[in-house]
Parts: sequence; structure tokens; C-alpha cells
Amino acid sequence: MNRRTLLASAAAAALLALLPGVRAVAQTAAPIPEGEKLKVGFIYVGPVGDGGWSYQHDLGRQAIEAEYGDRIETTFIESVPEGADAERALTQLALAGNKLIFATSFGFMDSVINTAAKFPDVKFEHATGYKRADNVATYDARFYEGRAVIGTIAGRMTKSNKIGYIGSFPIPEVVQGINSSFIHARKVNPDVEMKVVWAYSWFDPAKEADAAAALIAEGVDVILQHTDSTAPLAKAQEAGVIGFGQASDMANFKPTPRVSSIIDNWAPYYIKRVGEVLDGTWTSHGVWLGIGDGEVEIGEITDAVPAEIKAEAEALQAKIASKEYHPFTGPLKKQDGSDWLAEGAVATDEELSGMNFFVEGITAQIPK
Repeated sequence: MNRRTLLASAAAAALLALLPGVRAVAQTAAPIPEGEKLKVGFIYVGPVGDGGWSYQHDLGRQAIEAEYGDRIETTFIESVPEGADAERALTQLALAGNKLIFATSFGFMDSVINTAAKFPDVKFEHATGYKRADNVATYDARFYEGRAVIGTIAGRMTKSNKIGYIGSFPIPEVVQGINSSFIHARKVNPDVEMKVVWAYSWFDPAKEADAAAALIAEGVDVILQHTDSTAPLAKAQEAGVIGFGQASDMANFKPTPRVSSIIDNWAPYYIKRVGEVLDGTWTSHGVWLGIGDGEVEIGEITDAVPAEIKAEAEALQAKIASKEYHPFTGPLKKQDGSDWLAEGAVATDEELSGMNFFVEGITAQIPK
């Protein structure tokens, strides 16, 4: 199963177990004795140099090294395909003595569960998943909050009124982002259209560049992406259109075409969880954290964005962070015109976790 692969109905139902906050299951360990190193392993779906998703997770790994020094020892395996290879990589890390292992891709989920059953004395953390056990925790980020902010910038900045979006796989996490971006672009610019191209990959620079080129050929002048490489920004630079950093700041493309970014800041979570293993307070839980928690950040909005647009985006960011505003607040209809959220109603986490539809106004279709 590909990372965050299109969920079957049973899996979508299981996603409903993901709720905000911490839900402890069981304490599973004593503190790490003084003088004994905690070995911490990571597996990444892409190369650490991807400039996006895996790169950002590796910054989190480096942060725990800086925080705990010689109390820990870390290792990572990069570019791990989802499937049997992931289980082999996880087993390799467990056999090497790693007592805490972070698996940083949705498609590693079943491999994590299988490996955890074989190594009950090892703690596993799975990014963006929903299956847990006494020694398996899950953690996720509310990426859709950041996309509301950059959607606002996109809606204000487009001159053609055509915004492009490069999707990876048509699963709830990505659909949330497309909907949130469109809703907030349309709020500030009722004439906005959104074009969607699916790359069917999380990291494939060639496919991502082709997707960007296809969108540009359709007349878009702002590109958003839910893929991991900087290839769309490079293509935007060639064409003179703008874009946004994804998962990482992608600062090499400032001040344009990259006019802002969504940054996944995993470091605080990793520092916290490693500390809990060290002091014996680690528990299995499921968390879904966002802007207000510091896990989703908005990168510098450059001077390529007019001051009044920057101020508008920052005001929205602050309202989301304080929970004064939720990006999915009604009235909202589904793409087919049916009612979804009434005036003032807010989408539940259960609804968002199983989101399999576009909102009204998006003409693209979700592949089946």
C-alpha cells in the first residue's frame, strides 16, 4: 500500500479513531538507566535530501541529537519503499537495538504493526497512520490549516484566476488540503478556478515537474503542491509563476517563485517523545496537531506578496492558531451541490479523517 494510499471503506472507518489530543493506552517501559544510551531509529520513504517531507523529518532527528547529546544514538534508513521492504527495514532497526523507532510514512502502517508484534519491548511511532497497539503510537499534523493560509495568498495573488494543485494520492489528507486551499482562495476571490493534477507519487521530481508544466499550460499562475520535491518550484521559476514550499521551507526559491511555505515542524514532538522514553513515561497515543501546537508553520511570506495580502494571511493564521476559526466552517456544500455544513457549523475530526469529496466549485474529479 502506498503511503497514505487511497483508503478502502474499512480503513476509512478505522480512521475515525483519530481524535485530537493525547489518548494514553498503557505505560510500557521503565526509565533508561543512567549511562545507558537510548538508540532511536527512523525510516524515510524518500531521500533525506528531498528538500521536503523526508528532509523535514530528518531535521527532527537532528533536533533530538542536539537536545539529548550522548544520552541517545540515532540512525536512519532512507528511500524505503512501502511494503515488504519497510518491514525488513524496521526489523533491521529493531535487531540493531533501537528501542524507539519512528516510521514516517502512511504506507509503512501495516509493516509497523507487524514488526511491533514481534518486538514488544520496542516502541514504534507512526506518522499519519491510525493503527495503534500498546507499543505503537501515531502522530499527524493538520496540514489543512496551513493550506487555508496559503490558499488565501493564492487567491489574492492570481491574475489569471486559475490556481493549480499537484496532488499525490487521492486520499483524505490530500483532499482536505485541496478543499481548504480552494475554500480560502474563493473566499477572497470569487472568480478563482482550481485545476488539479495527480502525480500518484510522493517524491518523483520528473512527475512533479510534468504536473507543474501541465498546469501552467492550462493557464494557472499560482501552483500549490502536496508532493515532496522542489521540482514544481523549479518549473514555476522557469515559467514566471509563483508557488509555495511544501513540508519544508524550500528557501532556495525565495523571494519568488516561492512566496511562502507550509513547514512540518516535527522536532518538538520528537524531542518530547524521546524524553518520555528516557524517563519512562512514554505511552501509546494518537495525536493530530496543527498551527496552534507549533507543528504546522507558515514560512516567511516574502516581499513578493503585497503588504495587505501578507497581513490578511497572517491574521487568518492567528485566528486558526487560537482556535477562533476553523478552516472547515459552514455554510459549505459538496461538489454535487448537496448540503454539507450549515451556517456556522464546523467539520468534525471524524468527517475530515474520512473526507472523500470535493467542495462545491471544484470541477476536478477525485479518481476512484
